[in-house]
Amino acid sequence: MDWTLEVVIVPVRDLDAAIAFYRDQVGFDLDHDTTNEHMHVAQLTPRGSGCSIVVGDLPAQRAMEPGSLHGIQLVVADAEAARAELVGRGVECSEIQVIDPRDGGTFFGFSDLDGNSWAVQELKVRADRPLIAHEARGRFGEDLEH
Repeated sequence: MDWTLEVVIVPVRDLDAAIAFYRDQVGFDLDHDTTNEHMHVAQLTPRGSGCSIVVGDLPAQRAMEPGSLHGIQLVVADAEAARAELVGRGVECSEIQVIDPRDGGTFFGFSDLDGNSWAVQELKVRADRPLIAHEARGRFGEDLEH
């Protein structure tokens, strides 16, 4: 049986500011921004990922303190290029740290406007073997080749 992690709820204070940060500065795709009389929620997905984040005002999101989520991990093929891209978009990032010289041992981090923290791990193997082939997947992960 496959078990897939598809959504992580990120607690934020200001939904519109969080959407702008994750979409415009971090570069996530905005999948949807839904507002009605009962809620306002948005789902954003890192390019190449099968897992999205959701920000909003649903009960599960209100149960967590904004800024209380730490250690969410993203993976990139080139940490130096990824860090430069984020810094170029105005995101404050830690310096790159090599914890282990083998592939997977290089990291840097950043936080969102509320203090939710992210770790970015370099796995050079992702350049040749992405988890999700970019040309074979649509925005919501549907298979486009069949």
